[in-house]
Amino acid sequence: MIIPITELAPDTLRNIAESFVLREGTDYGEVEASFDEKVDQVLHSLKNGEAVLVYSELHDSVNIRPKDEYQAGEEESF
Repeated sequence: MIIPITELAPDTLRNIAESFVLREGTDYGEVEASFDEKVDQVLHSLKNGEAVLVYSELHDSVNIRPKDEYQAGEEESF
């Protein structure tokens, strides 16, 4: 289930983005970005619709997924 980011308090959304960056260790290009820069990039992706916030009932957890990779029914796989 996609969670609309407008339904969350800004601090809550930032905490989710911070948790995602810490757990994912994603690649941010040739130049190493600071933690805050990585979090800001994730928040930007969420706000511009490139990524979505997904809730899994099975795992009772929230994850951030690229919008083009998310399909209904896949949310249980993370």
